[in-house]
Amino acid sequence: MRIAELSRASGVAVPTIKYYLRDGLLSAGELTSKNQAQYDERHVRRLKLIRALVDVAGLSIAGVRDALAAIDSTEQGRHKLLGQVLHSVPVPAALPDDDPGLAGGDAELTTLIGKLGWAVKPDNPAWRNAAEAIATIRALGADVVLERLAGYARAMHDVAELDLAMIAEVKDRERLIELAVLATLLGDPLLLALRRLAEEDVSARS
Repeated sequence: MRIAELSRASGVAVPTIKYYLRDGLLSAGELTSKNQAQYDERHVRRLKLIRALVDVAGLSIAGVRDALAAIDSTEQGRHKLLGQVLHSVPVPAALPDDDPGLAGGDAELTTLIGKLGWAVKPDNPAWRNAAEAIATIRALGADVVLERLAGYARAMHDVAELDLAMIAEVKDRERLIELAVLATLLGDPLLLALRRLAEEDVSARS
């Protein structure tokens, strides 16, 4: 297919495709003449992945470049590959670094992770999110929520096992990353919505 057909198949405008080609995010097509090239389904898939990383994951072009480099590297195992891509997803901080409660939230989270025996590290962006949430909840005096924190964590571990079981079935590396990003970022609002629906059901039954 020519670039106009590639644009229609991928939903990405021709000027944007040309930009990705110049920037090396998209591999060149097969030249058929001095000014013409042919593209195939691999280019369509790559364009859709780039758009998912930009539009859904919120990555910068530099972040997309790093993610694609990870995908194209044959030396990385799945765990490292997923970590590199998901750690590149921007997560804004809710509290300033000097917030007085943040250290306490971090300490509580460290204790919880230790008790659960999870193999996670503080450089995961979600660690900061969790520490901030714990600090805020503690500051509001909602200790009853934090008393159930281990139960919430175990429920999320079950969700993570479902996620990874799904991803483990995927052999194609590009599709693997696409699913990882979409399951994480689109899965979050889905899980929240299901939680609200479940709460209504439990409340009605009780």
